[in-house]
Amino acid sequence: MKKIVALFSGEGTNLANLIEKIHLKHAIITCAITNNPDAGGIAKARAAGIPVEVCDHTEYQNREEYDATLVEMIHDYNPDLVVLCGFMRILTPVFTKQIHSINLHPSLLPAFKGARAIERSYESNEKICGVSVHWVTDELDGGEIILQKSFTKNPSDNLEAFSAKIREIEHDILPLSVIKILND
Repeated sequence: MKKIVALFSGEGTNLANLIEKIHLKHAIITCAITNNPDAGGIAKARAAGIPVEVCDHTEYQNREEYDATLVEMIHDYNPDLVVLCGFMRILTPVFTKQIHSINLHPSLLPAFKGARAIERSYESNEKICGVSVHWVTDELDGGEIILQKSFTKNPSDNLEAFSAKIREIEHDILPLSVIKILND
């Protein structure tokens, strides 16, 4: 069975979704790595019996030093694919040149690259919004698109309702993207 390493930073809702839909069915999540020692996703991974490693970015002098340690950790697991599911770090070429990875981004790229994509998409005049899964490259949120799914913005939705639609799509297309890549 193919092996995945998942990277996350927060509550781990997308990680939990991958565990539910992918782990031990289509691939094995051999490790979940977080940069946040207080991440809620740690408990979700451990509950599924997945080893968790914490690589706290605040303990490093710079991004490159952090990324070098992260790359070493990932290589220890020899994954077929690395999945960034809510990993809130801008990665340097130290990482991107060595690790074959995909990222989940809550907008229809190339629109709203970077941070606060949900809020910026919600506040925009765009009528069609959505989610992208893309290959990670040196360019922030600039890699080749693997899968996108859109919806028509409802002008009466508040940010919470809009965000819920984004999360629902994320939970749909991230597992589909992983399965597609592992089967190709």
